[in-house]
Amino acid sequence: MLAKLTSKNQLTLPKAVTTAVEATDYFEVTAENGRIVLTPVRVNRADGVRAKLAGLGLSESDVTEAITWARTGG
Repeated sequence: MLAKLTSKNQLTLPKAVTTAVEATDYFEVTAENGRIVLTPVRVNRADGVRAKLAGLGLSESDVTEAITWARTGG
């Protein structure tokens, strides 16, 4: 099977290939020995949120306090 690289660096994967792997919207992309390797990845959105909060220096207690504040009308 062939997949054509567009001028915008996009590939459309053949349906036979995508149905042969676990359903996913994201793939880890690596280059190995002159080949492009796509590995299906399951994105855990909660992990992304936790990482963002950690990057902002917010703790679980900060989030709990903010929720309490919002629910009581500030």
